[in-house]
Amino acid sequence: MTEITSIRKSRPDLGYSSIDQAFPEADPGLVPFGSRILVQKRSPREVTKGGIIVPHDTQDTEFWNTQVAKVITLGPGAFKNRDTLNVWPEGEWCEAGSYVRVPKYGGDTWFVEVSDEVRAQTGADKACFVLFNDLDLIGQITCDPLEVVAYL
Repeated sequence: MTEITSIRKSRPDLGYSSIDQAFPEADPGLVPFGSRILVQKRSPREVTKGGIIVPHDTQDTEFWNTQVAKVITLGPGAFKNRDTLNVWPEGEWCEAGSYVRVPKYGGDTWFVEVSDEVRAQTGADKACFVLFNDLDLIGQITCDPLEVVAYL
């Protein structure tokens, strides 16, 4: 049995009830320039499905160790030849709405308060946005982004 499988079986109640809860809707207030990509990092759970409140230390650890993000928008030069602005021969590696794995460290990070309506629906107080260069992204997540475990 792999480590990720054993973690899922031993902590099944730490899942999210919806994708909107993990990635609450918020306006990042920024449009990326050049080859940069704007992503939203997955928010940590505050309460388990079983109603247990997750301690702030655990939430903080989960947040800073997660490498799952949703692509919000691409800069006009992302995944393009820097001289000609022609799309790379292999095409764009991801698009807005894709879920990607991002580096644990790096990028320009900021937080945005969510609206009262979103807070009531998701329980999230804020959303985290990070700006990366296109080459910094690690890969596209092809499984359920809610099932990817943050390694400590």
